[in-house]
Amino acid sequence: VQLQASGGGLVQSGGSLRLSCTASGDTLDFYSIGWFRQAPGTERDYVSCITSGGDFSHYAGSVKGRFTISRDNAKKTVYLQMNNLNLVDTAVYYCAAELSMATTYCAAYESQYEVWGQGTQVTVSS
Repeated sequence: VQLQASGGGLVQSGGSLRLSCTASGDTLDFYSIGWFRQAPGTERDYVSCITSGGDFSHYAGSVKGRFTISRDNAKKTVYLQMNNLNLVDTAVYYCAAELSMATTYCAAYESQYEVWGQGTQVTVSS
């Protein structure tokens, strides 16, 4: 499977964006998906993940209550709805796939993911 992240852009503080992670080459049905982000000069950080069937999702504390992850396996796409964005959310956002059929757990660690998309830039301005 190959992943393509899209939907980034420039948004004012308090605004919203929806990122998409679209798969090609294979179905997403057997993959849990994680979103990570990397701000300039920092390490890549975990944002959110969702199980292959969408049964379970998890969020980093910094985005909980503002971001929502969802998926449409028929469209081979996972979404990250980001609301109430602030300056610290500025980063390149990456989606990644882990071959997993777990229903109650998805990984928050980069090393668990086998396939990565190319990243999409999100810039929040004041």
